Parts: sequence; structure tokens; C-alpha cells
Amino acid sequence: MTDSHSDPSATDLRRPWRFLWWLVRSQSLRVACGALFGVSWMVGLTLPPYVLSLAIDRGLGDRDFGRLLLWSGVLAAVGLADAFLAIMRHRTMTRIRLDAAYRVVRAVVRQTTALGVRLPRLVSSGEIVAVGSRDIWVIAQALTVTGPGFGAVVAYLVVAGLLLSIAPLLAIVVLAGVPTLVAIVGPLLGRLQRRSNAYREQEGRLSDQVVDIVHGLRVLNGFGGKSVHSDRYRSGSQLLQAAGYRVGSVTSWVQALGVGLPAVFLAAVTWLAAAMTVRGEISVGELVAVYGYAAVLVVPVSSLIEGGSDLSRAAVAARRVTRLLSLPRPVDLPHAVPEGPASPALLRDPVSGVVIEPGLMTAIVAGRSADSAAIVERLGRLTDSEAVWGDLRVSDIARTAVRARILVTENDAQLFEGRLRDVVSGRRDRSAEAIRRAVQAAVAEDIVEALPAGLESVIAARGGNLSGGQRQRLRLVRALLADPEVLLATEPTSALDAHTEATLAQRLKTARAGRTTVVTTTSPLLLEQADVVFHVIDGRVAACATHRDLMADEPGYRALVERGGEDRAEAAAPGRV
Repeated sequence: MTDSHSDPSATDLRRPWRFLWWLVRSQSLRVACGALFGVSWMVGLTLPPYVLSLAIDRGLGDRDFGRLLLWSGVLAAVGLADAFLAIMRHRTMTRIRLDAAYRVVRAVVRQTTALGVRLPRLVSSGEIVAVGSRDIWVIAQALTVTGPGFGAVVAYLVVAGLLLSIAPLLAIVVLAGVPTLVAIVGPLLGRLQRRSNAYREQEGRLSDQVVDIVHGLRVLNGFGGKSVHSDRYRSGSQLLQAAGYRVGSVTSWVQALGVGLPAVFLAAVTWLAAAMTVRGEISVGELVAVYGYAAVLVVPVSSLIEGGSDLSRAAVAARRVTRLLSLPRPVDLPHAVPEGPASPALLRDPVSGVVIEPGLMTAIVAGRSADSAAIVERLGRLTDSEAVWGDLRVSDIARTAVRARILVTENDAQLFEGRLRDVVSGRRDRSAEAIRRAVQAAVAEDIVEALPAGLESVIAARGGNLSGGQRQRLRLVRALLADPEVLLATEPTSALDAHTEATLAQRLKTARAGRTTVVTTTSPLLLEQADVVFHVIDGRVAACATHRDLMADEPGYRALVERGGEDRAEAAAPGRV
């Protein structure tokens, strides 16, 4: 049994069915065992009717109680053997489902991790939630067809062969069931796939709304927009409910036919066999066997219909997963430089004209935050660009080297759930003294003191038990502890009151002395501490000087900064930090 959990190759992502086949090939030996147990179990179901017919004809019919006892013992042994096969089949299929689920989980996690900050721009949060909570398990369930599904086909043929040995007419009736099954259930499965796809689309959109509402709940409550979004969500829920009813309608027909069609075959075969028994064409024991074979036929036929339904829904889910896995990952070029510049060097963005000198604190001021954020993304290689570090293009440097030396801390960067000590320490253990210095530099002492267990206190996912200003300062603590050669921070003080912001601006410059620091901001308190300020208009540098010189010489810059200062003064309310 293969134990590799490697990613699916590009060829496996061209079609949902290729992806499902990859899951089968990834555990081929286990699937083969599941198929063997499935075939053995289902074929084993046909043995009790055969043994029972012998017990009737050769035991009861001939009044030979010795043979009757013998065949009764054989019947009991067959039942025990089939029970053992059923247990092994179930155990194996459970492992197949779990293995498939975890392979998909690993592939999705690897892909989302590789996409990094590009992920939210390519896939909505609701889509990721729907893939993780539903699609993965729908796909895993479909792999059940490799065991009972394959066994159902073999068992169906075995039953037909056994009936052929008794009466050809009975075998013809049974064999006619396959094309009948395809003709009736096939169109329904196609309709089920289309309606499931529509349901899945609506589910993804509704999940997006849930994520947006949860993330913006405080803001919505603040300006009274909660009821508007609630009504919108209610309307979307009703549409999803209607789509679910449409899926359920087709599913109910498929499931009803899964039970009803075998019952029709059972009735037809039993009636024909009874008529043949009355005419003396078959014995009473053979009649009992025919009834048993027809009854057993309910299991494989139902399995075939259920497997077709599972595959139909899995195709819809696999289409979503493969769409996510097919998104192009950022990769290093073959000629990528392993380490980047040998020493601190200029960091330049030709698109905007921003030039970052090593060892200085630089500020970027723009009327549109998107303009300054785009500059940071290019300098930090969150997007491929013509940005240059020393004499090398940033995109030509190995991604691991860029991430190790250049750190981008965004204003909405996530805080993970866990102990505060672990949340700010990142992937390496930090000493108590290092954490204390970073906490002090980020003016976060009050946060640690207010928590019941200090650094050992548990932070909720996304920092849900913290205010916006507290989350912002803890992000800065985390960035300072990482101590990168170049720190690029977008709006690092936007959620702070003026007093806290002034203290933080002074401490940040002291903590980063001799290191390259870039901040995007319109706060005069932070700009006062900057060694150089770039004023960006429409994505291009319009002026570059110290904050005081720009305030004196650039009216547009002065108006922008003063407006930013007024906005912060209005925001400085109790609880803001």
C-alpha cells in the first residue's frame, strides 16, 4: 500500500474525474483489498440461498436428517464467514475514505499555504470554508464505490449465472435490469449533478456573506447596518433552501428507485419461479434459492444506484477542489539567487519611484491606501514586479531568502489562536527578555497586564477577544520579535489613539535603530519620526523630503496629513486602543 501523500500532478487537475482517479491510485493496494472484500462479501450473500436449497431438496425432501444437519452447519459457517468479510470490508472502506479525505486536505492546505497572501484575491473565504467543511468529505464518500460498487457488479453477474443454471428465462429477466437501471436512473443522476452544482454555487456565495458579516460585525453594529446584511443573508438562505429542495427532490427519486427497482425484479423473478415450480420445471428447493438470489439482488442494485449518486455529487465537489488546486502557485525562477544581496542595500520600486535606503526609517504617504499598499507588496515580493534590491530584481531572489530578510506586516494580518507567548513568538521560541522588549516597544504592556494569565493567556482565533488597537499592537510585537533586516508595515498605528500612537512612534524608531523600516501612514506623529518621507500621488512619487520640509513646501501633502491627523483625533475615544 502506497503511503505517499504527494500533491496531485498537473495532469490530474484537468478534469474532476482525473482527480478522483488520482485518489484511487494513491492507495491502490488498499483499494484492491477493499474491492476484494466487497466482491467476496457480496458474492458470499448468494451462498446461503444455494446451501438452503440443498438442505431442503437433499435433507427435508429426502427425509435425510443427517444431511439436513450437515447443510444447516454449512449454512451457519457461511453466515459467520460472510459476517467476517462484512467487518473487513467496512474497516477497509473506512480507511479508504479517511485516507482520501486527508490526501485532499493536505493538497488543499499545501496549495493555500503556497498561494499565501494571493489566496484572498483568487478565492473567497466562503469558498474555502465550503471546500473544507463539505466538498472534501463528499469526495471521500465517493471512493466507497471502489469496494461495494465493484462487488455489486460481480455479484450481479454471479446471480445471473446462478439463475441461468436453474432457468434461462430467470437469468434474462435479471440481466435486463442493467439497461433498465441505466435508462431510468441515468438521466436523474445527470439532473442531480446539475442541481447539485447550482446548490454548491449558492452555498459558496452564502458562505462568503457569513464570513463578511462575522468579520465586520462590530462595524455593522456601529453604523446600524446589521439589519441590512441580516435581510440580505436571509434572502440568500431562502434561495439556498429552494436549491436544496430541488436537489432533495431528485435525490429522493434516485433513492426511491434504488429500493423500488430491486423490489420489482424480486417480484417478477419470484412470480416466474413460482409458476415454474407449479409446472414442475424446478424443485421447491430451487424456488427457495431463486427467491433468495432475487432478494440478495437488492443489495448490489441498491449499491450501484447509491454509488452513481455519490459519484455524481463527488464530481461537483471535485470540480471545486480542482479549481482551487489549479490556481498557479508563485514559484522561484530557475536562475533565482539563493540569498539576495550580501549586505544591506537599496530597495527600489521603479513603478512608483520609491527608493528605500538601508538603516533608515522611511514613510510612504498616499491619498489612496491602495497605492501605498501596492508599493509595499512589490517591495516585499507579495507580487512579482520589477522591484530591485541592490543590483538584483526581488523576483529573481529565492522566495525563502526574501521572506527571511524582508517582512511585510499588514494591518489586517491574522492573529492565530493560542497562548499569547506563542502568538507573538512565531515559529521560534523567544526569551522572556526579548518578548518584554518587543512588548514595550509596541506599547503593549497594558494588554499583557490586563489578560488574566499574562503571556500565558489564550488569544482567540483572529484575536476575537481583543480590540482593534490591541490586535494592531500585537502584530507589531510579532514583527519586532522577528527582527527582519527590512520591515514593511502598512498603517501600523491606524487603530490607536493619539497618545499611544506618539509613544509607539518614538519607541519603534528606537527599537529599529540601524535597521531598515518602511511604514505607510498619514499620521503626523509617525511621520515626525521618519528620516525620509515619500509623497505618492496616483501611484508615483510626487515629492521626497523630511516631514517638516514637505509640510512647508507641499500644500497637497500638508492637506492630506492634516486631514489624517483630524481623523485620528476623532477616533481617539475610550476603548479605542
